[in-house]
Amino acid sequence: MKILIRKFCTVLLILSVSNVSAQTFKLDFKTIDKYVKSLGPLDSMNVGTISAILSKKYNNKIDKAYAFYYWIANNITYDVKSARANNTSKNSPIEVLFYRKAVGIGFASLFQDMCSNANIRCLTVDGYIKNNVDEIGEKGNDINHSWAVVQLGESPDTWYYVDPAMGSGYTDAEMKTFTPAYTDAYFFTDKETYNLQHFPDNTAWKLGSGPKSKKGFFNLPVFKHAAIEMGVKKISPDEGYLKVKANKSVDFTITLNNNNDVVISKVEIGTGVRKKYKTKAVEFTYTKGLLSFSYTFEEEDSYPISILVNGKQFALYQVDIN
Repeated sequence: MKILIRKFCTVLLILSVSNVSAQTFKLDFKTIDKYVKSLGPLDSMNVGTISAILSKKYNNKIDKAYAFYYWIANNITYDVKSARANNTSKNSPIEVLFYRKAVGIGFASLFQDMCSNANIRCLTVDGYIKNNVDEIGEKGNDINHSWAVVQLGESPDTWYYVDPAMGSGYTDAEMKTFTPAYTDAYFFTDKETYNLQHFPDNTAWKLGSGPKSKKGFFNLPVFKHAAIEMGVKKISPDEGYLKVKANKSVDFTITLNNNNDVVISKVEIGTGVRKKYKTKAVEFTYTKGLLSFSYTFEEEDSYPISILVNGKQFALYQVDIN
């Protein structure tokens, strides 16, 4: 009888967590944003004190975790110099709070510590992201990023992705400059969307559907912040390296999360690099989450292209025109 009761209680816990999650995602996090922003940088405080201050107003784990995410993403700067050198030294939570800068592992470890202090189960995950077209088709020999996963229940469906480093802003293609630009898109991100931009070193930490192998991941186009914010689900062509015929139209189709209420006003194709970079607006259709457009590459050449949606980089390809 005790075993049956225990199993029944476990089921109730899972259902309860699922319901809280669904309800919370419908809430507006702006009230948490406003409160956490009002607290400022909380200088000279340790992890335990900061996490207690950030979470004391909230009862459920999602709101607490979001408060940690917002504070970290707005008070820690991404260290492009260390990221470019793949240097993860000085990235313990204590050092991150002292220096106020970090690479992915520093952001994720600080978030994990704050969650632990609030009795939220959280782990860090090492893996890979692509920053530019030069990485398309690579083998991915070196881990170059880390993020967090939060567990709210016993079921695998109640694990969620959190990437406070990516939520803090973005870098240029050469990883030389960092632009602070907070977004909540990397908090409990749709798993299918997230997996198009991240791939774990241990595939046991790949939540939901996505590329089946590291090779498959590196063959994809490079997805930028706008793709995550708009809830990208699928893109065609799905190979990041394109071989196309000159003067022949190439059809592009992008499937977005239809629940995000995305309004698309402009689609452009950016071609070339540096001084040769130029953009051209293209005609498009967008209906019920499906964005479609075509582009004709007129001259034989080889260069990167970027798809821009509403003026923001969405995805990058390397194109070989013959």
